[in-house]
Amino acid sequence: MDRRRFLSLSAFYTVAAATGTLTACHHDDDNNPGSSTPPPPPTGTFAFPQGVASGDPRDVSAVFWTRCTGSSGAAPGAVALVLQVSPLQDFSQLAASVQLSAVPDFDHTVRAKVTGLTPKTTYYYRFVAGSDISATGTTRTAPSANEANPRVRFAWFVCQNWSANHWQAMSLLAAETDLDFVVHLGDYIYETVGPAAQPGPAEPAHPPLTLPDGLPLRSGGTYANSLADYRTLYRTYRGDARLQAIHARFPMIAIWDDHEFSDDCWQDHQTYTNENRQETQRRRNANQAWAEYLPVDWGDVSFDLRNGNYDNIRLYRDFHFGSLVHLVMTDERLYRDDHVVSEAAIAQTLGHDPVNDNDLVGSRYFVPQAVLSQFETLATQRLGRPPSILGPAQTQWWKDTLKGSIATWKVWGNEVMMNRLWLDLSAIAPAPGNVVFVLDCDAWDGYPAHKAELMSFLKSQGISNLVAITGDLHAFQAGVVRDVPNPATGTPVMVDLMSAGISSRPFFEDIKTYSAGMPLGALVASPQAVDAFVRQNNPDMAYADHDGIGYASATVTPGQFVAIFNKVKPLNADGSAPAAALAKRTRITVNAGAVAVVVEDNI
Repeated sequence: MDRRRFLSLSAFYTVAAATGTLTACHHDDDNNPGSSTPPPPPTGTFAFPQGVASGDPRDVSAVFWTRCTGSSGAAPGAVALVLQVSPLQDFSQLAASVQLSAVPDFDHTVRAKVTGLTPKTTYYYRFVAGSDISATGTTRTAPSANEANPRVRFAWFVCQNWSANHWQAMSLLAAETDLDFVVHLGDYIYETVGPAAQPGPAEPAHPPLTLPDGLPLRSGGTYANSLADYRTLYRTYRGDARLQAIHARFPMIAIWDDHEFSDDCWQDHQTYTNENRQETQRRRNANQAWAEYLPVDWGDVSFDLRNGNYDNIRLYRDFHFGSLVHLVMTDERLYRDDHVVSEAAIAQTLGHDPVNDNDLVGSRYFVPQAVLSQFETLATQRLGRPPSILGPAQTQWWKDTLKGSIATWKVWGNEVMMNRLWLDLSAIAPAPGNVVFVLDCDAWDGYPAHKAELMSFLKSQGISNLVAITGDLHAFQAGVVRDVPNPATGTPVMVDLMSAGISSRPFFEDIKTYSAGMPLGALVASPQAVDAFVRQNNPDMAYADHDGIGYASATVTPGQFVAIFNKVKPLNADGSAPAAALAKRTRITVNAGAVAVVVEDNI
């Protein structure tokens, strides 16, 4: 960071070097008559209700996080606390001791980057406030960038809706062994609450949420608007012991998707209605709460509260785990152009309200391919370039980063689906439905020229062994992606592996909703029928389960990228969370040098 930006962030973000062995903190007392330092407050004065976390691990640094409040739940003024980092579980030797202050301006959250650590090393950390000590967390630094390490293990998860299903998948994830890190690909919170916004029953451990300043949705329910609203959501989500266990056990690398701000958002625009209203202050509120609650290396990217724009934060970044894995994380919301097909235009053709209605079917979901093509041509003329998900600057960064990578495996933290998801109804539906539909135009399919640009770049540059880890759709998928989406003419250039959400309603339910009135009949009567029809229409998709919740893990070696899809059971019939949550595991193998996937189901 330059000096000016460091000073602007110094109250929010601390950078400290590891200092070797330090003596334990102590205070003078009655045995030292010259003492002028008062004893610390008694045990029980302070609390750490959201646990501890670490993140953005590099070979010689990591970020450490907590939130410290009064034990009664009251919000005190500034709280002095100390971060302790040690290579030993008993903290008898300290690698770092960092003085911090948890202040109301940042909801009493603190985060500190410690540099000068040893590569490929497990560290223990905790926070001390007065006589109170937080839970102990563990983190692990990455191997040196040029080290030919034999294996990397990680997991990725997404879409943890408090108000749907259960979070037992997190218990399974926290019990994983030998994970070097975890990746969160977005929808860490959901911004809408209330019965009308709840997609189904939720476990008793997750009671209904309320927001201090929430605004009403036209369709019912309430959405987060103020900084207090977003902070309330993060505090609540992070209050779950299962999520705390994941954060305490593994360093996290996180990016956001849409619900951290607003469903299907683009830049600072919401899409609850056809108006696509611009809400800059709401976007900034969402940005700040995310920055406060996720353990991100703000020395590597940026967050500037003095910047009054919606893009006062930059999240895209990359990580090296030896010479084996290069992880590239992209932001697919803040810079994306508006969805190609105008909701207002679709509303007008249907005689609907182009401002207050919500015509997402026909504009963002189940979009005729010809309509998408027509609107993309118009958008290209208006913008002077094809509409984009990454935006011009991030697109160039993505190209430069992948072209310059010398890692065996390139892993792309990609929030929205890269796999093709089309349905050809030309032989089974009467006009005007006898066309090819693009199911999800909020994903890469909805920006076909931009998608083709990136895939053609991979082909022309000879970039190999690229695997995208993906979320958002609430489904498990594994497929090959081509430079041209036609399997007869396109060249395979990468693999896309999608994990279903931790708890969010499976996409099978959305397909049934969005296809209402279409002549699909038995094709959407069951999850198995949907999966078969999807794969029939998209032959590059080797695996599809659109009725799942769970998470994914991966073991990467020089010869293989092996992913495990961990599908969990839904709620029990009585609404409780299943104690033995695992339903099945599916192994997906990608061999080095081959753009193909091998599927072993029910392992």
